[in-house]
Amino acid sequence: MSELQDLTALVRANTALVVIETPDEGRVVDLFRHLLMNVWRPLYRWSITEGLRRVDLDGEDPPVAPPDATTTIRAIRGLDQRSVCLLLDFHPYLGYATTQRLLRETIERRGSKDHTLVLVGAKIELPPDLEHFAVRFSLRLPDEKALLKVVQGEAAIYMREHGGKRVEVDQDALKAIVRNLRGLSLMDARRLARHLIFSDGALHQGDLPELAKLKFELLNKSGHLHFEYDTTQFADVAGLTRLKAWVGQRRAAFSADNLPPGLDPPKGMLLLGVQGCGKSLAAKAVAGGFGVPLVRLDFGTLYNKYHGETEKNLREALASAEQLAPCVLWIDELEKGLAASGSSEDGGVSRRVLGYFLTWMAERKSKVFMVATANAVRDLPPELLRKGRFDEIFFVDLPDHGARAEIFRLHLARREVAWEGFSLDALAQAADGFSGAEIEQSVVSALYSAHGDGVPVDEARVLAEVRATRPLSVLMAEQVNALRDWARGRTVPAD
Repeated sequence: MSELQDLTALVRANTALVVIETPDEGRVVDLFRHLLMNVWRPLYRWSITEGLRRVDLDGEDPPVAPPDATTTIRAIRGLDQRSVCLLLDFHPYLGYATTQRLLRETIERRGSKDHTLVLVGAKIELPPDLEHFAVRFSLRLPDEKALLKVVQGEAAIYMREHGGKRVEVDQDALKAIVRNLRGLSLMDARRLARHLIFSDGALHQGDLPELAKLKFELLNKSGHLHFEYDTTQFADVAGLTRLKAWVGQRRAAFSADNLPPGLDPPKGMLLLGVQGCGKSLAAKAVAGGFGVPLVRLDFGTLYNKYHGETEKNLREALASAEQLAPCVLWIDELEKGLAASGSSEDGGVSRRVLGYFLTWMAERKSKVFMVATANAVRDLPPELLRKGRFDEIFFVDLPDHGARAEIFRLHLARREVAWEGFSLDALAQAADGFSGAEIEQSVVSALYSAHGDGVPVDEARVLAEVRATRPLSVLMAEQVNALRDWARGRTVPAD
């Protein structure tokens, strides 16, 4: 059923009190105007500035009652026909005992007709005595057809205001923009579409990163998500051959609106591995490969000392991520947020957080692809690792010889070093057992050394820095070898 049909059913059932939380008052009024085509009732609208007016007839009727809230309820009780009354931002006045009592008697139909009162506001908290009577109704978010009309409407406004100049539209970009406006109300979608159109009079592929940033700033009210502006492509990542192929197979399915029967959309992966071997870079590359925004959730920021706040923070963060869909949700160092799930020292908070997180993973329908990374795999709860929680669990190991050579090339080229005269094979051989992060730091150290001496960096300096470095695989050999032994046979090698 549509939301119009649902509202019509509520009015036909003579529902006494309906609560609609939305900042888009105009949409609510329009819905109830259309509702009168299916079930006739006089329609009234109240605001503190205009008082109570009838709005279903042609012309502007004078106020039925002055703006005072108590007087308004008395006027509604005196109406001789059962009516629908939209009360805009009325809830702050329910703190007065007289107003609250009058409203309750009206809801209970003591001395009044069977009116339907509709409280409309961005956030409505009712007194406990009234909450029992309320039916809360949520407006559905607009579909792509409605969002396309919004974009076209803003383009028409631009043309009128600029002497008939048409908006230049890339049709592929337009489809992507409409797809990325999903999750927004009509009012918010109109505001973002207007920003994109009026900034340069065009809609093109270059608008997509700006749209992603604006949408994130609009929806991340919890503040627990972080927008990652710098994603990357797999071409900039050395090695990880299996992981790249796995993502490539699922790219089309993730972006498709309609999947073939029996094919579920990809949901996510868990990346385990040695520190510094590119798990975070891989998460950024997944977002770049899918062509969607990347948002990062730090589990450690969710925890709060007050009862229920931690779970609330998680709910709000995941809800924001779903509104940002399609996107990649990157949860870095997952074990830091869920490692204590078996402990009772925190009053069961970690256990409740884990329970909600697992439920969300299993039941979410939105296009949120999750990439979780972890270093201390033994600290993760077993419930999280069972088959089906993630589409796949990859192990990112120390890079092999070929990957090390490619990492040297990438970092030298990124820093505008003429690497063509370097023996990448010799550097890779010397860096046996190094992680990607350690190779990068060797290059950086060589650049500092050359800069200090006032000479260009050469292969000998890089080689000297490599030989002066003790990699993690040597400093913590026992832990690294134990992790690699654990992963063998339990996970899929990323390379």
